[in-house]
Amino acid sequence: MNAVVSSLKPERKFGVVVVGVGRAGSVRMRDLQNPHASSAFLNLIGFVSRRDLKCIDEVLQISLEDALSSQEVEVAYICSESTSHEDYIRQFLNAGKHILVEYPMTLSRAAAQDLWELAEQKGKVLHEEHVELLMEEFAFLKKEVVGKELLKGSLLFTAGPLEEEQFGFPAFSGISRLTWLVSLFGELSLVSAILEERKEDQYMKMTVCLETENKRPLTWIEEKGPGLKRNRHLSFHFKSGSLENMPDVGVNKNIFLKDQNVFVQKLLGQFSEKELAVEKKRILHCLWLAEEIQKCCC
Repeated sequence: MNAVVSSLKPERKFGVVVVGVGRAGSVRMRDLQNPHASSAFLNLIGFVSRRDLKCIDEVLQISLEDALSSQEVEVAYICSESTSHEDYIRQFLNAGKHILVEYPMTLSRAAAQDLWELAEQKGKVLHEEHVELLMEEFAFLKKEVVGKELLKGSLLFTAGPLEEEQFGFPAFSGISRLTWLVSLFGELSLVSAILEERKEDQYMKMTVCLETENKRPLTWIEEKGPGLKRNRHLSFHFKSGSLENMPDVGVNKNIFLKDQNVFVQKLLGQFSEKELAVEKKRILHCLWLAEEIQKCCC
């Protein structure tokens, strides 16, 4: 994919504004400023933040109103907290801008479907980032499961506390793990889901029982609290053997940049309608599952 971008010379650059300059937004700004193949097609105009920062690495802060109305701005990178994504996407699409948004794009399937329809009406690209699918670990797993018949599996993710008010219900803030399972084993159905919470201790554990189309069980657990290290523990049992935990498959380099490469390919019309439809179907399925899990837990 990257070769397609790097082999082309940009006829023009798309003006970009970054909305939200936390961890993801800061990485996006760095990638836009560095001389990469896809960055040659993009021109960082400024950033939008609720904080009064004025300037970051010589990039000027601009108001949301100016970002929406500027003819110079053609692309918005939405890197704010998840609960604000839907509103920002709608505003920038209505202003005629292309969108790159960190996952999850919305906190409901219906809202995502509505925004995609709006993007199609406006003739704009709406791209939801999924850097987890660009990781070395996922590439390894994809090769490992090909042609194997799953008997059962589990995926446990641990990390420090996360504010639900900003990032949504755990099934949404953890949707990258759900995306892994769907990408590896196909569409899933929900069997049960339980949420254990101790808010005074900033602790939560969500246990989700899923089923493949062949009725094979998959368990997904998100556990977050003080002192818990960010880690994945997986166990997949196949007819031909088992995979227990992840071997060291190397460092994930420039995964946000790889995602930007994908986005630029979409801007340049290098994705087929079939490829875009497959991606959209997966994203909507995962959002639907996350909603069902939330309903089951609440």
